[in-house]
Amino acid sequence: MLNENEVKKQICDIGKRIYDKGMVAANDGNISVKISDNEYLCTPTGVSKGFMTPEFICKVDFNGTVIEANNGYKPSSEIKMHLRIYKERPDVNAVVHAHPLYATGFAIAGIPLTAPIMPEAVIFLGAVPIAEYGTPSTDEIPDAISKYLQSYDAVLLANHGALSFSDTLLNAYHKMESVEFYAQLLYISTQIGTPNVLSEEQVKRLYKLRKSFGIKGKHPADKLTE
Repeated sequence: MLNENEVKKQICDIGKRIYDKGMVAANDGNISVKISDNEYLCTPTGVSKGFMTPEFICKVDFNGTVIEANNGYKPSSEIKMHLRIYKERPDVNAVVHAHPLYATGFAIAGIPLTAPIMPEAVIFLGAVPIAEYGTPSTDEIPDAISKYLQSYDAVLLANHGALSFSDTLLNAYHKMESVEFYAQLLYISTQIGTPNVLSEEQVKRLYKLRKSFGIKGKHPADKLTE
């Protein structure tokens, strides 16, 4: 079992990072970490991610029932979305949801991040699809993201934001950074001219490179059989 106090501190640190980088405004966003098969630490609802301290963090079980929460705090209303990921992706131990400006702009415009424009994005993300719109805090979003969980480690949420998940909280956060950087580059390149996308053969070579690296998580390269 992970040290709960250390995990709470890390959640607060990542919360401050996404707030300071403008990936969330006011009380937006949520973060969770799996600490055992039936225990999850998560950010509370109605609290700015940039000003959290460890006592803010709540603990829930696999069904979202509160195990522990200090007075005045209750789990994020979107914990259902996190729990669906843990249920369908046993390899995932952390989830980050934020509203990074460029990535969310693409989500609002209904444009997935699928153009292969740079090697790093192809290797580490592959692509970032858009899950259909769902009402926050309901089962609509968990249901919408479900079909993408076995092939991707990051998903855009239509008219809402972005979601990333990985084996550690730091890796989940890095994926969120990568999604936003990818979105920024794609946006900028479309303003300058027409993005010069990589060829199918170049993408396949990058997929093979990823497989040789032994990078954890789900990725379109997993389907490569050559």
